[in-house]
Order: sequence, then C-alpha cells, then structure tokens
Amino acid sequence: MILKIEFENFFSIRDRIRIDFRAGNINTALARELIHNVMAWNGVPVLKSIGLFGPNASGKSNILKAITFCCRMILESHLYNEGAIFNFEPFKFDGWQDKSSKFLIDFVCDDVEYEYAFELTRERIISESLYHYPVGRRAKIFVRDAEGKYSFGTGVMAKPSDVVTNTSERNLFLSRASSMNREIAQKLYRYFMNQFLLGLVNVNDMMVLDSFNAYKKVILKALEICDTDITDIEARKEQMPAPVVVPGQTELSYKLVDVLRFKTYHRNQKDIMFDMDMEESNGTRKLFQILIRLLDVVKNKKSIMMDEFDMGLHTRLADFILDLIHASESSQLLFTSHNTNLIDVKRLRRDQIVFVNKSEQGATEVYSLYDFKDFRENMDAEKGYIQGRFDAVPYVDSSVSSIKQLLED
Repeated sequence: MILKIEFENFFSIRDRIRIDFRAGNINTALARELIHNVMAWNGVPVLKSIGLFGPNASGKSNILKAITFCCRMILESHLYNEGAIFNFEPFKFDGWQDKSSKFLIDFVCDDVEYEYAFELTRERIISESLYHYPVGRRAKIFVRDAEGKYSFGTGVMAKPSDVVTNTSERNLFLSRASSMNREIAQKLYRYFMNQFLLGLVNVNDMMVLDSFNAYKKVILKALEICDTDITDIEARKEQMPAPVVVPGQTELSYKLVDVLRFKTYHRNQKDIMFDMDMEESNGTRKLFQILIRLLDVVKNKKSIMMDEFDMGLHTRLADFILDLIHASESSQLLFTSHNTNLIDVKRLRRDQIVFVNKSEQGATEVYSLYDFKDFRENMDAEKGYIQGRFDAVPYVDSSVSSIKQLLED
C-alpha cells in the first residue's frame, strides 16, 4: 500500500511534488457515497485511486517516470559499476542542473509502515535513509549521510558493515543489502518487485499466460459485462518468423520462435476463431491487456500505475476499470488520463482528482480539486475544468486561419 510519494528536480519537475494517497477530510454526502473509493489502514483513510489530469507536455508522464526511476534504483542499482550515469535529467533551467534530485516513498509492507528516501546526482548517491514504524513510532533502520557515514538502528539488520563495504557511490544501500540477502532489505525488494507494478510493460509471455489461466473465467465475465460479444478465449503458442542479425551478412535471416497468441470466439459465430491481435478492435485488445494485469492487482492487493490507461476505451469501460479497483479490499491505481468525463465528483472524490500543469518557468505543478476550497460539489467539475477554472488545460487558438494561410503560401 502506498501512502505518499515525493520527488524533486527530475526532468520537468523542479520543486518538490507530492502524490498523496492519504485521504483528505471530506465529509460531504457525495464523499460518503464514495466510501468504497477509500480504505483504512491503522486508522488512516487511504485512497484506492488517483487520477492525473492536464494538457499534453504538462508533466503527467514525468510523474510516473519519476516513480518508475525510484523503484528501478531500488531493484537495480546494486548492479551499477563505477562510472555509471543514472538515467535521468534534472530540471534544465534556473541552475537546477547543478542541484541534486530527491525521492521519498512512504508505504506499507506486511502491515508495517516504511519511509524510504534518497538523494542523488546523475553521477552518485548523496544520501539515503530508511525508517519504519513497528509499534507506531518512527524508528531508524539505517541512515547514510552526505559524507558517506552510516548509522543503524539496533538489531534490525545482520552485519550491516559488510554491506557498507560493498556499497559504492553508484549503489543504493538498500539495493545492495537485498543482493546480499539481508532479510529486511529482501522483504522490501520483493515488495517493489511484486506488489508495486509499473504499468502494463515488462510482462513476459509466461506471466501473461499464468495470469490468463488463473483468471480466465473472470476475464470472460468482465468482457461479457463490457458487451464485447466474446464468449471464449484460447491461449496458443504459434511459431512466427523473427529476424536474426548475423555479423558480416547484409541480408536479414529469420528463425521461427514461439509466440503467445490469443484466439477469440464470439456469440453469433461460435465456430469461427478470431485472432486477438489481428482481428479485434483496439479497445477490446486494450481492455484485455488491462484485465490480465488488473485482476492480479485486485486479487493480491497490489498497487499499479497506468499512463493514459483509458486511451482507446469508451468512458463506461474506464468507469468499469475504476469500479474494479474501488471494489477491491486494498488495491491502488495511479493513472493519467485526458478523459474529462472522469473529472466528476460522483465518480471520484475531490482528493482523487489531481491536476498537472506547467508554470511560466516550464516547471510541472500539481494540485488537486480538494485544494479549491470554494468548489462546491453541486458544481459541474468537468465543465469548470474545460472552462479553465482549475487551469491545467491546453490553450489552443481557435482560429486556424494562420495555418490555412501557410498552407496556401
């Protein structure tokens, strides 16, 4: 479970941005009707979903990219050698390229809250810290300061000095400790590997097939609810030609490889087989891909991010996906969208609707509908957004005469 994530000085993100899943104090009739959009942990109300809305190039994807970078550093930085350059760019203006970047994630693993943070440049780790709340009070697991000195909580990690010896300025201590089989580090490593999913990418055929076999009945029921007309799906391995590059050879060679393909059957053509990739609509394929991933998230109480999760989907299908998350016990979804129909306080609480905008200096800014204290829930949030009341909308000159003139010249 994610409680909050913070980061600064990462691509278009200059000042510290916070994505906060801790619910605001909204005690209205509409908010009470959306009780399933919130779960409770240790007496704290926590949001099950947050939607990021805003114009193109405002920084929505950079927010997800920052979170992905943070997780990848935890999972992979123990593999980095001296001389490695971290794969990001700091904010390019106002001298921020010479400043460090910072990340913090507050999350719950095995019913214990953890607060993990690190600071770095593109060339080295500057500082790092990990705290937990085992009995409700903040306690140190380790702190790595800017001078490279470490301090540790009592009895929380075996032989931490051995890990320090093997941790370079390119490695996060947490990542190195997990690779050296330190129990608490391995537990958190598994959390970021298995419980916090970074979208629909990095899913191999075996994972897809396992998920399909586990949830086939549920997938078919969901597709029926969504009126796709599909009554059955089969998973098959088919041999397909794949190009092979041979050094010194100018012509491409090919070899046959096994590829996972899905075949569909429809209500009115039960004996005719269709290929999912070749013959189904973009929306049906997208829905199927999301269901493969999302049902595992819902079943196993995971968190997931999705960039433009509803692209190619009808609004009612987007609603269905959100309903799946909100009906779960403790799953979470962080998504970006251009679908203004979702900016609706009858669907999402005000603190679930987050706007992303760019300042005049080109820096990404984030604020929620909850921050607008004069907003009343009998107002039309979508209409207000489109009219520019909350900013975070693209300014498009309605006149195309200048374009027409250029084409005619």
